[in-house]
Amino acid sequence: MYTSPGFKISDHQEIIAFMRSYSFATIVTSQNNIPVATPLPFAVTEKDDDIYLHSHFAKANDQWKDIGSNDTLVIFAEPHAYISTQHYDREQNVPTWNYMAVHVYGKGQIITDTDEALLELNHMITAFEKEYQSKWDSMPATYRDGMLKAIIPFRIKVTSIQAKKKISQNRSASEKERIIQALDKSIDTNAKAIAELMKKEIK
Repeated sequence: MYTSPGFKISDHQEIIAFMRSYSFATIVTSQNNIPVATPLPFAVTEKDDDIYLHSHFAKANDQWKDIGSNDTLVIFAEPHAYISTQHYDREQNVPTWNYMAVHVYGKGQIITDTDEALLELNHMITAFEKEYQSKWDSMPATYRDGMLKAIIPFRIKVTSIQAKKKISQNRSASEKERIIQALDKSIDTNAKAIAELMKKEIK
């Protein structure tokens, strides 16, 4: 992902928080030199100095067969908002788009051991609905085993991260204020989210 210096995110915790907030991401692999993509929910964990992504494919989705072959890309994208030139001080300007995105590269590993697969599912449950854990644990082993047979759990050890936050950092204070006011009034939740990111940036 092309990222100019002024829009690069280097804060580790901000990147982790973003991935956890916008966890429904797109995993991209290569199959016979053709990109293949699937949207999936991802749990994010940290161990020592390493970051891991956890998810699973439906077994019927052949993309799981490509996980261990090459580096994998996972794209966390949202929120985003169109920025009109009407908010700028000078007439000679062009519209743009404000957004935040994190591209994660890593090595994927298919989980075949049943106990490890259950641990991978526990990461997902912890990330998205902790209260479901007791219900899942109380289900018959035959049911849980049947569910496991229908999916392919995997984890990705992150090797590289590219993070970008383009939220009008290069505009004047008055322009930023007008953009924030306009986005705040929008009925689009993405636009409102960009407004909140801008407010935090100028504090």
